[in-house]
Amino acid sequence: MKPALQLKLSQHLALTPQLQQSIKLLQLSTIEMQQEIERYLLENPMLEREDEGPESFANAQQFDSPRNEESRSESNEEREPREEREGELPSSPSEVDDDRWTSDAGTFTGAGRDEDDDSDSHDIHAANVSLREHLGWQLGMTQLSERDRSLVRFLIEALDDDGYLSAPLQELWETLPPEYEIELEELEIALRHIQNFDPTGIGARNLQECLCLQLKAMDDEYDRNVALLIVEKHLELLAARDFAKLRRVTGYDDEDLKAAQSLITSLNPRPAAGYAQIEARYITPDVIVKKLKGKWTAYINPDAYPRLRINRLYAEILAKQRRGNGNLSTQLQEARWLIKNVQQRFDTIHRVTQAIVDRQRQFFEHGEVAMRPLVLREIADILGLHESTVSRVTSQKYMATPRGIFELKYFFGSHVATDTGGACSATAIRALIKQLIGAEDGKKPLSDSQLSEILGQQGIVVARRTVAKYRESLNIPPVNLRKTL
Repeated sequence: MKPALQLKLSQHLALTPQLQQSIKLLQLSTIEMQQEIERYLLENPMLEREDEGPESFANAQQFDSPRNEESRSESNEEREPREEREGELPSSPSEVDDDRWTSDAGTFTGAGRDEDDDSDSHDIHAANVSLREHLGWQLGMTQLSERDRSLVRFLIEALDDDGYLSAPLQELWETLPPEYEIELEELEIALRHIQNFDPTGIGARNLQECLCLQLKAMDDEYDRNVALLIVEKHLELLAARDFAKLRRVTGYDDEDLKAAQSLITSLNPRPAAGYAQIEARYITPDVIVKKLKGKWTAYINPDAYPRLRINRLYAEILAKQRRGNGNLSTQLQEARWLIKNVQQRFDTIHRVTQAIVDRQRQFFEHGEVAMRPLVLREIADILGLHESTVSRVTSQKYMATPRGIFELKYFFGSHVATDTGGACSATAIRALIKQLIGAEDGKKPLSDSQLSEILGQQGIVVARRTVAKYRESLNIPPVNLRKTL
């Protein structure tokens, strides 16, 4: 065969740099997008942030919050009211249903507690002082010899994050150099010194010893005899909630056992947990949802929207040049692309979020039990978008609501058929299971089969194994571990 040339026409999809950038920005989280924009600001002199001011948000007016709109009310008096135009946002914060926003269901922060709550004070302490520093400070206050202090420091370094000495003393003793001539009894004495330190229960070798140390350190006003007996000899029976056998082997009645159980459960099984280094994870919601004039409305969080513009100085210099600078012209085009793609990103997020809110409005009114089944294709069909686009929008994007802060993917989920031919969201079923278990009789808790029957009476057809799966996803123990005296 001799070589020959042939012409062939074919079609294929090519992603332009602008489209690639648009897809990349859409799938980034808010924090990742801010980092990406900072990189563009450093690399491209044609791009800059807008100055803070009333008109700093002019490039994204369709995303204005009531707060920003109020600041420009004087200059826009003759403009058509925003609430009368379809798809626009309210013009004043007075339209917000403040009672709904500050209801008992939650707050904007989603924290679920008052601002004056100081329950994080221990975490703040833990972030500043580690467990070993705390124990070392107490060691410095003792009158021990330098040899004993060295042994105590050696054991402190062997403690795990929960404050337990997980390695046996025999193994630790064998690792010490023979020339120091340290006896095993010296290590045991050093361990007892640690067990007298704060927090109570530190240096225990197992859970049983940890609880015993805390019980023995209590004031005499507590009746610790029954609790000590149970922890030392029958802790497994208490963990299995085998109260019948516990009554038989201890000889105590239900009142004594109930008081002992209450005392034991008040102890801390992880005494050093408060000194663990906690990594804070900050979330900036992309969208805020409020009830405005009886309708649930979503709008872009102004704090999440980057205010970008073209640098006028460089743009004017480029415009005055008869023969444009190739590098500056390219950077100018890239800056325009970025501003457009950022605006398009938030436009898409706003459209998808509003569609979700319209579909799940019963959730915002009544909570999880009213969650409707929803899949990505439904939102994609409503908005005329591709399903993959909706998937990118809902990934790592968060919505601030009166009921807390939720990832957009939270509102999507599988469904279970009802006997009327409808469907019930898996989230709603989990909420119902949680409610039923929360209201059950502790002496006769509901089994998975009984929960399945109760849901069936409400028209929700759920198998026992499905109930067990949902219960485990809620971290709710099985029926035998929920039994109380």
